[in-house]
Amino acid sequence: MNLLNEKELYELVYDISSNYFNKPFKDQVRFNSRLRTTGGRYIPSKRIIELNPKYVLEMDEDEFIGIIKHELCHYHLHIEGKGCKHGDLDFRNLLKKTGSPRHCNPLPSYKKEKRHHYICESCRRVYKRQRRVNVTKYRCGKCGGKLRAQ
Repeated sequence: MNLLNEKELYELVYDISSNYFNKPFKDQVRFNSRLRTTGGRYIPSKRIIELNPKYVLEMDEDEFIGIIKHELCHYHLHIEGKGCKHGDLDFRNLLKKTGSPRHCNPLPSYKKEKRHHYICESCRRVYKRQRRVNVTKYRCGKCGGKLRAQ
């Protein structure tokens, strides 16, 4: 799926809202390239749905439509004055009713490798971390031995 322009994106969201919720979508939807770990978000104070454009480019169409349906659940419940947060019963029921996912799958490009490897000098246990660890401050969780960078 190619990146959509504003009009195509609005039409897609409007169609999904009409088909799955039987209600019109009357507000704004836009791409926000600063979103990193989430597929989209709904901003209640501005009544705007923001979507991550990387999900259009890297994932399949069903995943992107699922993200739109999830955000529309927030949108329609907020407008009706019902519980629109993830923990609310109204929200969970509407997710089930519309077949919307509770969470989106992580992007393939966002999966990070563990860059820092440490080994315990006593028991030889290996620790893999994304961030550096101060080896003078921390010890092995298994035996209490000294850690060293590998």
